[in-house]
Amino acid sequence: MGPFLLVWSGQAVSLAGSAAVRFAFIVEVWSAGGKATAVTVLSLCAMLPQAVFSPIAGAIVDRIPKRTALRIADAGGLLVVGALALLHYVGAFQAWQVYPATVLLGICAAFQFPALSSAVPLLVRKDQLDRTNGLLAGAKSAAGIGGPALGGLLVALFGIGPTLLVDVASYAFALIGIQIVRFNGDRVTKNPDAPRRRITADAVEGLRYLFRIPGLRELIVNFCVVNLVMVFGFALISPMVLLRAGNGALAAVNTSVGIGGVAGALLMAAWGGPANRGRGMMLGVVGMCLSALVVMGLVGNVTGWCLAILIGALLMTTVNASMQTIVQTKVPHEWQGRVFGAVMFLSQISVPLAMAVSGPLADHVFEPMAARGSGLFTVLGPLVGDGPGSGMAAMLLLAGIGGTAVALWGLASRSIREIDTLLPDLDAPREPAEQSESRGGDRDEVRA
Repeated sequence: MGPFLLVWSGQAVSLAGSAAVRFAFIVEVWSAGGKATAVTVLSLCAMLPQAVFSPIAGAIVDRIPKRTALRIADAGGLLVVGALALLHYVGAFQAWQVYPATVLLGICAAFQFPALSSAVPLLVRKDQLDRTNGLLAGAKSAAGIGGPALGGLLVALFGIGPTLLVDVASYAFALIGIQIVRFNGDRVTKNPDAPRRRITADAVEGLRYLFRIPGLRELIVNFCVVNLVMVFGFALISPMVLLRAGNGALAAVNTSVGIGGVAGALLMAAWGGPANRGRGMMLGVVGMCLSALVVMGLVGNVTGWCLAILIGALLMTTVNASMQTIVQTKVPHEWQGRVFGAVMFLSQISVPLAMAVSGPLADHVFEPMAARGSGLFTVLGPLVGDGPGSGMAAMLLLAGIGGTAVALWGLASRSIREIDTLLPDLDAPREPAEQSESRGGDRDEVRA
């Protein structure tokens, strides 16, 4: 675990620095006269490039050593933030520059997930993968707690310039960790007789691989549907809490999310994850939907919200860690960059869609219906009430029921529930999927 912990500590520091800068960017655009729309656009500038570019980044990760890919992610972030810091100290910094910088940082982040996820098997034994993936998820949660607090403190005391320099230093620390650690087996085998492929074709192959392999196909379809339903509900938690209890309650709820994520990481580090990962993931998703959506919609006090969302975040960490371990153990190493890029694309692309639909539905359909006590609220009214935020609480309740149903469908599917036995672990590099596929149909696909 020593080499991994060195890399992990660098990435954790970098994540905290990046979270601090994201908070500073929000303050900057807001202080420059921006409104809520400006903050939303800034979020989209971070999210969409990461989602859209992830398959291409994954394809590039598979063509180069994993150490190099990690260097690209961290060095790219260092250059972008360093350029902003330089503009600030020469007096040329303007608020609009935050938007293209956020886009570039999103592209760098698109490299980080497939590069780091596919590098982990080079750093630890297979029986340590669940623990290490839990620690990676915990680092993100810890950054989500400490990063904005650090950013707020630095901006209040020193301004955006020193905040940018702190992030530059965090990227440099991450690069030092990558440089020191030895990545066992970090090499790319190239066939000189193989035809050259376009990078976009390789990016598409990551998506095709997921849908070509039995077990992985059913699992990713289930996760995509669950993710869409859950994001639809999660997008409403902040406005619902604000309407019902105000800013202080929202801060407590957001802090509980981070604490739950860290607790989940510690649990995974100590426990090592479920023995049956397929069944464990589906049960975890059921628990997430019931706690973070159903209970969140039903309870009407800050303590209940914080406890429900904490449990949901804890379970989310264990589910995500198990999902990463399945890809790391079932997918040949030479394909992992593309597959992780495809996983990131499929998980992130639903976020703007769900957010775009949930907000208008809440404002123009469910909130007015709740106030009138009509339609669904003849049944749901006694459960969620009829005051401000009740319409969104009902949407959380419905999203939780829908997500639970999809997860139970996954639990009933043998190909998902028993994926560990139906799709054996790969202990050595194998041939690419399309080569195996040409020699014998579905049976060869399973071994790809």
